[in-house]
Amino acid sequence: MGQAPAALLWLTFVVGSIVFAPWGISSLMTADFQWWWLGLAAVCGIFEVIYFVLLQRGYRVGDVSLVYPIARGTGPMLSVLGAIVLLGETPSPLALGGVVIVVTGIAVIGFAGTRGPRKPGGHSVLYGLAVGVLIASFTVWDGWSVGTLELPPIGYYWVALVAQAVLFTPSAFPKGVSVTHTLRRYPIEIAVIGILGPASYVLALTAVQLSSVSLVAPAREISVVLVALGGGLLFKEPHMVQRVIGSAIVLCGIALLAVG
Repeated sequence: MGQAPAALLWLTFVVGSIVFAPWGISSLMTADFQWWWLGLAAVCGIFEVIYFVLLQRGYRVGDVSLVYPIARGTGPMLSVLGAIVLLGETPSPLALGGVVIVVTGIAVIGFAGTRGPRKPGGHSVLYGLAVGVLIASFTVWDGWSVGTLELPPIGYYWVALVAQAVLFTPSAFPKGVSVTHTLRRYPIEIAVIGILGPASYVLALTAVQLSSVSLVAPAREISVVLVALGGGLLFKEPHMVQRVIGSAIVLCGIALLAVG
């Protein structure tokens, strides 16, 4: 991971850890707190750190137009399989059909092209698959922790955020990079990511607790639709028609998940 991006990412973890501390600590204390919960949350944090490092590495040495769709497609698909095999979930045939449609739509969006030169396909595929496996791993782990064991979502992820900040500390202070300079250069970005990132994750964990991993994992890929449309409308990225078609396919799949 690049030096400046590492410092920026670390700062978002620190902001999230500070902002959500009152709610995180409160939710843990008001629940039937057990010390081993900290271990489960720390594992989530470890998964997240490896995910960020691997994703950034994949984007540097591989082709984004391959890494992105492979990761976002295999992630929810493997999450559903893991939820069925490891968590004993039994989604309906209609919901499973929705999963297939969501993954198909993500692939259509992802293969809509890239503005940069293509890089070796082998690296792209391997990194895409590795990131997809990692997404599935922490998704199923989170489902077990907050769904099966019923840990409080905000307290669970707050501890995971603290773990991420601690694990990223060595990378945040590389030679020649000033954390203070990074904070002054990207104050809005750090604040927005540091607050909205954890908030969205906690909402997903709450949805898992109320529903199931096999339904929530594909449904949360609605973010892919927003990113795809935003990239086309705001940054004039190519293949807008294909992005819209893929987005429509994803939405159809999510509709099936909702009624399934």
